[in-house]
Order: sequence, then structure tokens, then C-alpha cells
Amino acid sequence: MALDGIVWWHWWVAGLVFLTLEAVLPGAVFLWMGVSAAVVGLLALIVPALGWKAEFIIFGVLAIAAVLAWRRWRPDAPAADQPTLNRRGQSYVGRQFTLSEPLVNGIGTLRVDDSQWRISGAGDMPAGAQVRVVAADGATLRVERL
Repeated sequence: MALDGIVWWHWWVAGLVFLTLEAVLPGAVFLWMGVSAAVVGLLALIVPALGWKAEFIIFGVLAIAAVLAWRRWRPDAPAADQPTLNRRGQSYVGRQFTLSEPLVNGIGTLRVDDSQWRISGAGDMPAGAQVRVVAADGATLRVERL
């Protein structure tokens, strides 16, 4: 059979292929398959009479165990120190402002720091009214009167 010709360095080549796939398709699955293939290659070098069936079984068990262990014990992603960095509107929720222009039919604009925001709220509000941002919906800030 053609698989009888598998030797230790074939496993190392397979490991390199898996590691290359990991570089192209990240997700840490191919990483552990590459490590498992390298370990099987080392075993095949140490015990040359192992046989290709045993090598494939060891590879499968090692790969599955390594992936499952990594998923169980991988470190959690660190908490962001600026959770609203790319959601600028969310950073304004809870802040209070004074309207420089009136809110007409529930729609208006609000100058916040160095930018102009579209705002929506319940009904009409005169210029000078105090409002609080209660939500951000895309590029529109929802406000309520204080």
C-alpha cells in the first residue's frame, strides 16, 4: 500500500504545511494540528516500526486533544481600556448638552466638541433647552429633555 512509505520527515512536512495554513487562515486549529504532526514525526523517528495506522491514530488523538485543550485553557481577551474607541456616538451616552438650535418635529442638530451630530427626540424643544443623550443609533444621537 502507498501509505507504507510514510516516514518521519513526511510528518514534519505535514506539520509545516499546517503551520503555513495557520499563518494564512488564523484560528489556532491548524497550529495544533501542525504541532501534533511534528510530535508524530518525532515518534516515528524514535520508533520506526510504529506503522502508518498507529501514526495516524496518534496524530488524530493528539490533534483533537490539543485543539480541545487550547479552547478550554486559552487566555481571555483583555478588557479594552477604551471600549467606545470606534463607536464615538456611544461615548456621548449619558452626557448633558444645551441645544444651540431648536429641535423641530423631533429632529435637529447638536454641536458636540468639534463635530455636528444629528439628534432625535420626543417633540419640539427650543434652543437653550438642556438635553441628555440616552442612546446612539448610528450617526444619530437620541436625546431626552432634562
